[in-house]
Amino acid sequence: MPIVYNKNIDEHSVLAIWKIEETESELFAGLQLKQHELDVISTFNNGKRLLHWLSTRLLLRTMLNTAEYIDCQFDEHGKPYLVNFDYSISLSHSYDYAAVMISKNHPVGVDIELIKHKIKSIKHKFLSDIELAQKQIGDNTDGLYVCWCAKEAIYKWYGKKGLEFKQHIHIKPFKLKSEGSLSAVVELPEGTRSLTVNYFKTKDGYMLGYVGA
Repeated sequence: MPIVYNKNIDEHSVLAIWKIEETESELFAGLQLKQHELDVISTFNNGKRLLHWLSTRLLLRTMLNTAEYIDCQFDEHGKPYLVNFDYSISLSHSYDYAAVMISKNHPVGVDIELIKHKIKSIKHKFLSDIELAQKQIGDNTDGLYVCWCAKEAIYKWYGKKGLEFKQHIHIKPFKLKSEGSLSAVVELPEGTRSLTVNYFKTKDGYMLGYVGA
């Protein structure tokens, strides 16, 4: 099994990363899929999207360690949930990796991204001038990806539409490391919330951020 990272975040939560090395048929062989799922994947127009879909489901099945059928669906906001298991879940994928986070007792969010310099061209779309003024963010590609993954993880943790990266999620100053954490203030309809987001950079150039609270 190509699980390259597996960590108990707390006593109720687990984060795992899968390196996608299998073929489509090999991934299919490890899954139990019903017609509504086959209908969904029949709409995919490229092979990488199918590999991502299959690998997140196979990783989820591996983490739950069950022979039962796992019914993973999406609500009206696009947040994934399990019909027949009492876990909160979050799914992410980028190029050669899939990431899944599960928790028994609180919402979770995870995001993995391949680091590319082109993020500098869109930094003003998801970061405020105050955030960009931080020296560890500014024009630092790694710092920008930490912020992107953190905001994406928070967005997935919240799981409802209407949360804007630039307007509602504010990254506080942090010390940039290859693995660390940061604090974020999130303006939610029900009130302001402070969250801690953990992040790390892989040796082959991916950034991952996750939150659970």
